[in-house]
Order: sequence, then C-alpha cells, then structure tokens
Amino acid sequence: MKRKVTKAVFPVAGLGTRFLPATKSIPKEIMTLVDRPLIQYAIDEARAAGIKEFIFVTSRGKGALEDYFDHAHELEANLRKAGKEELLEALKDTNMESGAIAYIRQHKALGLGHAVWCARRLIGNEPFAVILPDDVIAAEKPCLQQMVEAHAEVGGNMVAAMEVPPEKASAYGVLDIKDDMGSMVSVKGMVEKPKPDEAPSSLAVIGRYILTPKIMQNLNRMKSGAGGEIQLTDAIADEIKKSGNVYGYRFRGQRFDCGSKAGFLQATVAFGLAREELHDEFKQFLVGMTAMQKAAE
Repeated sequence: MKRKVTKAVFPVAGLGTRFLPATKSIPKEIMTLVDRPLIQYAIDEARAAGIKEFIFVTSRGKGALEDYFDHAHELEANLRKAGKEELLEALKDTNMESGAIAYIRQHKALGLGHAVWCARRLIGNEPFAVILPDDVIAAEKPCLQQMVEAHAEVGGNMVAAMEVPPEKASAYGVLDIKDDMGSMVSVKGMVEKPKPDEAPSSLAVIGRYILTPKIMQNLNRMKSGAGGEIQLTDAIADEIKKSGNVYGYRFRGQRFDCGSKAGFLQATVAFGLAREELHDEFKQFLVGMTAMQKAAE
C-alpha cells in the first residue's frame, strides 16, 4: 500500500545575500510578493496538497519567520474591536495549529541535501515532500497537489520538471530520460549544472520533490559533492541506480525564480495582474511605463 504524503520539509536556512541590504534584518522568505510573504505561498501550496506536518529547516536570525506563524492576539483583538472582519479572515491562513509546525536548526550551510537530512528524525519512515519557497509557481491546481496525485499512481521519488532552453541548462539539475510518458517521465540519470552542449535533455528540476525515506539513508552516506556541499541531487541519483524509481513530472503552471531580483520582479507583475482588485490600475501603469520607454528610445 502506498502511503500518503503528509509531511513537507521547507529548507529556509539560507542567508538571502542576493537581496541585501533587505535581508540584513528580515529573512528572505518573509519578503512580500504583492501582499503575502514568499513562505505563505509555499504553505498554501502544501496545504492544498494535503500536507499536515510542516518542518522548517532554519538557521540563526530566522525569528521573524517563526513569529509569522504564531497567533498575533493583540492585533487580532484590535481588528475584532474595529469590526475589520475581512482583515481577520486574511490572517487565518497565517496561523498554524499547535504541533503542526516544527523548526530544526541547520548549524552549517552544507547544502540542500544536508538541510533535508537535518529533518530525518521527524520524517521517520514515511514519504515526504520538499518545497523550496524561492520557486513560486502560478498554477490553477497547485504544483505539489498535481504531483501528489501523480505520485499516488506510481510511488517512488518524483521531482518537478520544466523545459528550459539549452543556454539556461547550466543553472539547473537536468534529467536524463528513460521513458517519456507525457506529463511524466521515468529517469535514468540526473546531471547537475551541465554545459549547454552536454545537457541530456531540456527537462530541468525545480524546487518541488516527493521523496522516499531511502533518500535520507542515501544522504547519511553522502560525501560533499559540487561546491563542497551535500547535494540532494546526488542522493536522488543514487536511488535511480538502486531502485530505478525516480520520475520527473511536467507540472502545469508558470514558475518564477524568486531567489533572483529579476524573477522576483517578474512574479510581482504576474501576481499583481492576476489580482482582480489591482489588475486595471496596475495594467494601466505598466502600459504607460512601456509607452514612455519606447518614446525615450
């Protein structure tokens, strides 16, 4: 019997140096995309996929991230007193029930594989999801929910994948495909950051994973890989060799890399335009800006 995926790991220990000076005092995951922090998009996606236990791998200086999920009793009382029911409703999604959320410290920045490994005792012997909050995905059906539904059919390990042009392949882990079944592919290998002419396919791995507990065993034995870090990709590649049960899933939706400034700005435009109450005014502004730039050229 295949076990349901009810636990998710959120690796949020990074320093966010690409967003300095903003990240000097706030965790990158708290930076707002329109009016919600990045981490909220990740949590909402996990909830939609049926996740019940949320495991955050953090580091020093992430207190604001932990506070964000607590009940703000004084704020809630003031809003209730002022009759601001709509704002109270908006706060509901930010509250986590006692015991649903756990925080684990990653004391050394030893890579994504190491961050996931830090959660091993809370994962136990269950399949689990990994969500990288930097990757924000706009989709009708949330990406992880699509994956959980596909995973229920095949089991094993699954990575979210998207098509990238050859010149961008060197920024990703790229899949070496065994069988292409449309929305899903079975995988015979993974190449981390290949040169454009050495990429085995155009399918790149992005920050959503469903993994078996065997991945933790593989990480236990891992030596540091590329960049002196313990790579999650290496542990997944091990599983391809041992079990051959690794799948790539072509999700339906648009991914934004909010770990980069350009990606964050692109996401802001896309998510801003998608909001009914902002769409008309924002679109008018963007059209005006584009026209001004053209005229200046």
